[in-house]
Amino acid sequence: MTRQRAAYGFVAPALAAIAVFFLLPVAASVLLSLTDFDIYAVADRRNLRVVGAANYVQLLRDPLFWVALRNTGYFVLVGGPLSVAASLAVALFIDAKLVRAKGVFRTIFFLPVATTLVAVAVVWRYVYHPRVGLLNYGLSLLGLAAVDWLGDPRWAMPAIMLMAVWKNFGFNMVIFIAGLQSIPERLYEAARIDGAGGWQQLRHITVPGLAPTFLFVAVMTLIGYCQLFAEPYVMTQGGPAHSTLSVVLLMYEHGFRWWNLGYAAAVAFVLFAIILGLTLLTLRLRAAGAGGEDSR
Repeated sequence: MTRQRAAYGFVAPALAAIAVFFLLPVAASVLLSLTDFDIYAVADRRNLRVVGAANYVQLLRDPLFWVALRNTGYFVLVGGPLSVAASLAVALFIDAKLVRAKGVFRTIFFLPVATTLVAVAVVWRYVYHPRVGLLNYGLSLLGLAAVDWLGDPRWAMPAIMLMAVWKNFGFNMVIFIAGLQSIPERLYEAARIDGAGGWQQLRHITVPGLAPTFLFVAVMTLIGYCQLFAEPYVMTQGGPAHSTLSVVLLMYEHGFRWWNLGYAAAVAFVLFAIILGLTLLTLRLRAAGAGGEDSR
């Protein structure tokens, strides 16, 4: 009993901090989503009314929310796998035995992650410039017409997606490198003795050995990409024609541009429910896959 009290005493400050800075704000946000808290309620709390689930009903009837959800889903379903694939490819390159100066390559590829997004966005806006941009200059050398990357609804989201993959793949690269280094070298030696080539080693040793790493990277990428905000906010402000409007950007506009804080809180919790559902689905699929492998 004395040891339990001592243990509770040690963890009590951390639990108190979590309660004050996490649980209480979350509970307050839940209550806020059930009200019509807006700029008038900020001026006079007597203007605050409890509306129950009206914000959620209005949200589900809002065509702009479904546009934002579709854009976010497109970004997650296409940009997420691209980011994971780029991270894995670079990690395999750096982990290869023939590569020297591995630390230099890790630093170079991780540098975009450590760079501020505003600076990155300014550079990429020049890259995407319709007249003097580097990307269109490359297209002109190939005899192709210039593209208004950030001004054309067809190309704005792919352009942001490309920048986001370049900006974020370095983090997953480091995770994959750690996963690759945890695979026992004796497995590759045995495979080479049995005559397995590079592709067979990748398929039967590397990919199965990275299964836990893949799960972590997939979940973290899913959560991060569902919260798409900074890239469209800095580069396109959700345009053109709402083609890059994300759910988080919609929440920001309602909360901090139009001061519909109750509605913005409802958007936040709907997004939380979506992320939670997708994360649980990913974990369930991984568990089902692991069970199938064990049964074989």
